[in-house]
Amino acid sequence: MTNPALDALAAAEVEHRVIQHGPVRSLEEAAAARGVEIPDVVKTIVVRRGDDDFLFALVPGDRVISWPKLRALLGVSRLSMPDAATAKEATGYERGTITPFGSAKPWPVIADERLRGRTVTLGAGEHGIAVAVDADAAVEALDAAYADITDPEAAH
Repeated sequence: MTNPALDALAAAEVEHRVIQHGPVRSLEEAAAARGVEIPDVVKTIVVRRGDDDFLFALVPGDRVISWPKLRALLGVSRLSMPDAATAKEATGYERGTITPFGSAKPWPVIADERLRGRTVTLGAGEHGIAVAVDADAAVEALDAAYADITDPEAAH
């Protein structure tokens, strides 16, 4: 099996385990299918800083981006999330499959500090496939930074 995400992981020499789990419709289903806890299902969020200027935020499954924290970290007054078509154009990946590995452009990556020292799962560029990786090795390979960029997800 090969795709841009898996090729990029291999090229970066990041140890990873491919998990093929088929379609999932929620974070809970993804966690169950991957055999991990919800916090270990990392959401890769594409954030727009400006015209043709994006970044990736790696967010634990049980948390959400804190827009005030992220704006303060980046020193900007406005950030937004692109629509699905713009996200695909910026990354080469469809929503639900987005990963910083093998992205159409190597946008900057900020990982929530709560991922430090953990084994996590990331999207792998195709629906129904994920990779389990050491978060620290992935962050290093992506030349990413850790920061406090999330808040607990509000109870439903």
